[in-house]
Amino acid sequence: MINMHRREQLRALEEDLGYLFDDAELLDLALIHKSYANEEGIPDQHNERLEFLGDSVLDLAVAGVLYELEPQLDEGDMTRVRAFLVKEDTLARAARALDLGGAILLGKGEQQSGGEDKSSILANAFEALVGAVYLDGGFGLAYNLVESIFAPVIDEGGTSVIARDYKTRLQEYCQARYKKAPTYRQVESTGPDHNRVFVVEVLVDKRCLERGRGHSKKEAEQNAARHALEILE
Repeated sequence: MINMHRREQLRALEEDLGYLFDDAELLDLALIHKSYANEEGIPDQHNERLEFLGDSVLDLAVAGVLYELEPQLDEGDMTRVRAFLVKEDTLARAARALDLGGAILLGKGEQQSGGEDKSSILANAFEALVGAVYLDGGFGLAYNLVESIFAPVIDEGGTSVIARDYKTRLQEYCQARYKKAPTYRQVESTGPDHNRVFVVEVLVDKRCLERGRGHSKKEAEQNAARHALEILE
């Protein structure tokens, strides 16, 4: 049973979500961390199963939102943008915007260590929340929730989201394979001031991986990272 204080807390969250649960216990379960369940002697009553389900629902919903909002993206770009949108940091930011941290039930140890603001806990709770909406109202309503949260992120970031992900993924790849971060070096700049074209090399340990062109150094770096990833991956 959900006590009155908890019910009021959940109702405030529902208002922020713009979605009222038919089964409020699903929302409650989505916000129960395993540490709390273990301390309370209810080891099976935590959000990890909903998190697993929500992860799959979120992937599909974000793919659908991208398909509708970004028709110019090809399959590879959609994959990269989706990876950026559903990674832990992005999901944690979405959870913070909804103030999920204050509604997550945590064990005493997690509370004392600041668990309500840990990105991993927030991201997992957000996925569990998506899973709870899916079970309560179906995929259409879960999709609407995901769209309301991520469409503004996509609109604001546009294709720069892809570019940021290219550089991030190249850095992660190089750190894992070469134990070194890539560096960027401008090798050329042509054209009039109002329409200059920059050429940049991306290097690892003085070895050029690829070149990229762009109307700014930043764009050229992003394109160099993209070309390098196409070869390396």
